[in-house]
Amino acid sequence: MTVVAVGPGDPEFLTIKGRQALADADLVVGFKTVLDVVSAHTGDAEVRPMAYRDQEAVLDYAQEQAQQGKACVVCVWGDLNVSAKELLNRVRRRAETVELVPGVSSIQIACARAVISLEESTFITLHQRWDRGSELGELIELLERGRRNVILLPRPFDFMPPAIAANAIADGADPAHPVTVFQRLSLPDEQRWDGTLAQCAELPDEFSDLSIMVFPRPAGEHD
Repeated sequence: MTVVAVGPGDPEFLTIKGRQALADADLVVGFKTVLDVVSAHTGDAEVRPMAYRDQEAVLDYAQEQAQQGKACVVCVWGDLNVSAKELLNRVRRRAETVELVPGVSSIQIACARAVISLEESTFITLHQRWDRGSELGELIELLERGRRNVILLPRPFDFMPPAIAANAIADGADPAHPVTVFQRLSLPDEQRWDGTLAQCAELPDEFSDLSIMVFPRPAGEHD
Protein backbone atom coordinates (compact mmCIF):
# COMPACT_ATOMS: atom_id res chain seq x y z
CA MET A 1 0.00 0.00 0.00
CA THR A 2 1.15 3.50 -0.82
CA VAL A 3 0.24 6.71 0.99
CA VAL A 4 0.29 9.81 -1.22
CA ALA A 5 0.18 13.28 0.31
CA VAL A 6 -1.64 15.49 -2.17
CA GLY A 7 -0.39 18.88 -0.99
CA PRO A 8 -2.30 21.85 0.43
CA GLY A 9 -5.25 21.66 -1.97
CA ASP A 10 -4.27 23.09 -5.34
CA PRO A 11 -3.99 20.09 -7.72
CA GLU A 12 -0.94 21.70 -9.32
CA PHE A 13 1.00 21.07 -6.10
CA LEU A 14 0.61 17.30 -6.48
CA THR A 15 4.12 15.92 -6.99
CA ILE A 16 5.24 14.00 -10.07
CA LYS A 17 5.92 10.94 -7.91
CA GLY A 18 2.43 11.21 -6.44
CA ARG A 19 0.88 11.39 -9.91
CA GLN A 20 2.81 8.30 -10.98
CA ALA A 21 1.62 6.34 -7.95
CA LEU A 22 -1.97 7.29 -8.78
CA ALA A 23 -1.52 6.35 -12.44
CA ASP A 24 -0.22 2.90 -11.42
CA ALA A 25 -2.94 2.29 -8.82
CA ASP A 26 -5.71 -0.29 -9.01
CA LEU A 27 -7.52 1.26 -6.05
CA VAL A 28 -7.43 4.82 -4.67
CA VAL A 29 -9.06 5.65 -1.34
CA GLY A 30 -9.27 8.78 0.80
CA PHE A 31 -11.62 11.40 2.16
CA LYS A 32 -13.77 12.91 -0.60
CA THR A 33 -12.25 16.39 -0.36
CA VAL A 34 -8.80 14.85 -0.84
CA LEU A 35 -9.90 12.64 -3.73
CA ASP A 36 -11.30 15.72 -5.47
CA VAL A 37 -7.73 17.05 -5.69
CA VAL A 38 -6.45 13.93 -7.50
CA SER A 39 -9.51 13.16 -9.64
CA ALA A 40 -7.71 14.00 -12.89
CA HIS A 41 -4.92 11.52 -12.15
CA THR A 42 -6.67 8.32 -11.03
CA GLY A 43 -7.05 6.89 -14.54
CA ASP A 44 -8.89 3.56 -14.60
CA ALA A 45 -8.40 2.87 -10.89
CA GLU A 46 -11.32 2.08 -8.64
CA VAL A 47 -11.90 5.17 -6.49
CA ARG A 48 -13.50 4.69 -3.09
CA PRO A 49 -14.17 7.72 -0.86
CA MET A 50 -14.32 7.34 2.89
CA ALA A 51 -15.63 9.34 5.84
CA TYR A 52 -14.74 9.20 9.54
CA ARG A 53 -17.66 6.88 10.17
CA ASP A 54 -16.57 4.25 7.64
CA GLN A 55 -12.82 4.74 7.23
CA GLU A 56 -12.03 1.49 9.00
CA ALA A 57 -14.25 -0.47 6.60
CA VAL A 58 -12.78 1.25 3.54
CA LEU A 59 -9.23 0.62 4.74
CA ASP A 60 -10.14 -3.02 5.43
CA TYR A 61 -11.28 -3.24 1.80
CA ALA A 62 -7.98 -1.69 0.66
CA GLN A 63 -6.13 -4.26 2.74
CA GLU A 64 -8.04 -7.08 1.07
CA GLN A 65 -7.22 -5.71 -2.37
CA ALA A 66 -3.54 -5.29 -1.47
CA GLN A 67 -3.40 -8.90 -0.25
CA GLN A 68 -4.68 -9.93 -3.68
CA GLY A 69 -1.75 -8.15 -5.30
CA LYS A 70 -3.57 -4.93 -6.24
CA ALA A 71 -1.74 -1.59 -6.05
CA CYS A 72 -3.60 0.45 -3.43
CA VAL A 73 -3.09 4.17 -2.80
CA VAL A 74 -4.37 6.06 0.23
CA CYS A 75 -4.51 9.82 -0.30
CA VAL A 76 -4.06 12.33 2.53
CA TRP A 77 -3.76 16.10 2.79
CA GLY A 78 -0.57 18.11 2.76
CA ASP A 79 2.43 16.88 4.66
CA LEU A 80 2.64 13.31 5.93
CA ASN A 81 4.71 14.52 8.89
CA VAL A 82 2.26 17.09 10.26
CA SER A 83 -1.30 15.87 10.70
CA ALA A 84 -1.60 12.43 9.09
CA LYS A 85 -0.31 10.39 12.02
CA GLU A 86 -3.58 8.66 12.92
CA LEU A 87 -4.38 7.67 9.34
CA LEU A 88 -0.82 6.48 8.76
CA ASN A 89 -1.07 4.25 11.83
CA ARG A 90 -4.30 2.75 10.49
CA VAL A 91 -2.65 1.98 7.15
CA ARG A 92 0.47 0.50 8.77
CA ARG A 93 -1.69 -1.88 10.81
CA ARG A 94 -3.00 -3.29 7.54
CA ALA A 95 0.14 -3.66 5.43
CA GLU A 96 3.60 -5.11 5.99
CA THR A 97 5.11 -2.56 3.62
CA VAL A 98 3.86 1.01 3.24
CA GLU A 99 5.51 3.38 0.77
CA LEU A 100 5.20 7.06 1.71
CA VAL A 101 5.07 9.76 -0.96
CA PRO A 102 5.39 13.14 0.79
CA GLY A 103 3.61 16.18 -0.61
CA VAL A 104 4.13 19.92 -0.56
CA SER A 105 3.38 21.23 2.92
CA SER A 106 1.03 24.14 3.62
CA ILE A 107 3.80 25.31 5.97
CA GLN A 108 5.99 25.94 2.92
CA ILE A 109 3.16 27.87 1.28
CA ALA A 110 2.65 29.94 4.45
CA CYS A 111 6.36 30.80 4.52
CA ALA A 112 6.21 31.93 0.90
CA ARG A 113 3.11 34.06 1.48
CA ALA A 114 4.53 35.64 4.65
CA VAL A 115 7.99 36.09 3.06
CA ILE A 116 9.80 34.34 5.90
CA SER A 117 12.47 31.65 5.93
CA LEU A 118 11.76 28.22 7.39
CA GLU A 119 15.32 28.06 8.77
CA GLU A 120 14.53 31.16 10.87
CA SER A 121 11.23 29.74 12.12
CA THR A 122 9.85 27.26 14.63
CA PHE A 123 6.77 25.14 13.88
CA ILE A 124 4.21 24.23 16.54
CA THR A 125 1.16 22.02 16.02
CA LEU A 126 -1.79 21.88 18.41
CA HIS A 127 -3.30 18.81 16.75
CA GLN A 128 -2.10 16.64 19.60
CA ARG A 129 -4.40 17.20 22.55
CA TRP A 130 -2.89 18.46 25.78
CA ASP A 131 -4.23 20.41 28.72
CA ARG A 132 -4.93 23.85 27.28
CA GLY A 133 -3.06 25.57 30.08
CA SER A 134 0.26 24.03 29.01
CA GLU A 135 -0.42 23.93 25.29
CA LEU A 136 0.74 27.48 24.61
CA GLY A 137 3.77 27.44 26.89
CA GLU A 138 6.18 26.92 24.01
CA LEU A 139 4.49 29.66 21.96
CA ILE A 140 4.68 32.18 24.82
CA GLU A 141 8.35 31.39 25.41
CA LEU A 142 9.24 31.78 21.74
CA LEU A 143 7.35 35.07 21.44
CA GLU A 144 9.12 36.42 24.52
CA ARG A 145 12.53 35.51 23.11
CA GLY A 146 11.67 37.11 19.77
CA ARG A 147 14.47 35.31 17.95
CA ARG A 148 12.45 33.21 15.52
CA ASN A 149 9.27 33.38 13.51
CA VAL A 150 6.62 31.03 14.84
CA ILE A 151 4.33 29.02 12.57
CA LEU A 152 1.42 27.52 14.48
CA LEU A 153 -1.13 24.98 13.27
CA PRO A 154 -4.39 25.37 15.25
CA ARG A 155 -6.51 22.43 16.31
CA PRO A 156 -9.93 22.45 14.65
CA PHE A 157 -12.44 23.27 15.79
CA ASP A 158 -12.13 23.65 19.55
CA PHE A 159 -9.00 25.81 19.67
CA MET A 160 -8.94 28.17 16.71
CA PRO A 161 -7.08 31.50 16.13
CA PRO A 162 -9.28 33.83 18.26
CA ALA A 163 -9.19 31.46 21.25
CA ILE A 164 -5.46 30.90 20.80
CA ALA A 165 -4.86 34.66 20.73
CA ALA A 166 -7.00 35.26 23.82
CA ASN A 167 -5.29 32.45 25.76
CA ALA A 168 -1.84 33.64 24.68
CA ILE A 169 -2.56 37.14 25.98
CA ALA A 170 -3.92 35.70 29.23
CA ASP A 171 -0.67 33.73 29.57
CA GLY A 172 1.46 36.84 29.18
CA ALA A 173 1.96 37.38 25.44
CA ASP A 174 2.16 40.96 24.21
CA PRO A 175 -1.31 41.96 22.92
CA ALA A 176 0.40 44.14 20.30
CA HIS A 177 2.42 41.28 18.82
CA PRO A 178 1.66 40.98 15.07
CA VAL A 179 0.05 37.83 13.75
CA THR A 180 -1.08 36.65 10.32
CA VAL A 181 -3.75 34.01 9.83
CA PHE A 182 -3.89 32.14 6.52
CA GLN A 183 -6.94 30.08 5.58
CA ARG A 184 -7.30 27.47 2.83
CA LEU A 185 -3.88 28.13 1.36
CA SER A 186 -3.54 27.52 -2.40
CA LEU A 187 -7.31 27.07 -2.84
CA PRO A 188 -9.44 29.51 -4.89
CA ASP A 189 -10.99 30.97 -1.71
CA GLU A 190 -7.66 31.44 0.08
CA GLN A 191 -7.80 34.21 2.69
CA ARG A 192 -5.28 36.21 4.69
CA TRP A 193 -5.82 38.28 7.83
CA ASP A 194 -3.17 40.56 9.39
CA GLY A 195 -3.35 42.26 12.76
CA THR A 196 -2.32 42.02 16.40
CA LEU A 197 -2.98 39.33 18.98
CA ALA A 198 -5.51 41.61 20.67
CA GLN A 199 -7.37 42.17 17.40
CA CYS A 200 -7.30 38.47 16.58
CA ALA A 201 -8.80 37.64 19.99
CA GLU A 202 -11.83 39.80 19.12
CA LEU A 203 -12.56 38.09 15.80
CA PRO A 204 -15.58 35.79 15.36
CA ASP A 205 -14.57 32.16 15.78
CA GLU A 206 -15.41 31.37 12.17
CA PHE A 207 -12.21 30.00 10.69
CA SER A 208 -11.57 27.19 8.26
CA ASP A 209 -10.09 23.99 9.67
CA LEU A 210 -7.33 24.64 7.10
CA SER A 211 -5.83 27.57 9.02
CA ILE A 212 -2.25 28.50 9.88
CA MET A 213 -1.04 31.28 12.19
CA VAL A 214 2.28 33.06 11.60
CA PHE A 215 3.93 35.16 14.30
CA PRO A 216 6.81 37.10 12.71
CA ARG A 217 9.83 37.84 14.84
CA PRO A 218 10.55 41.51 15.54
CA ALA A 219 12.36 43.31 12.75
CA GLY A 220 16.11 43.27 13.18
CA GLU A 221 16.18 40.22 15.46
CA HIS A 222 18.64 37.48 14.52
CA ASP A 223 19.54 34.07 15.93
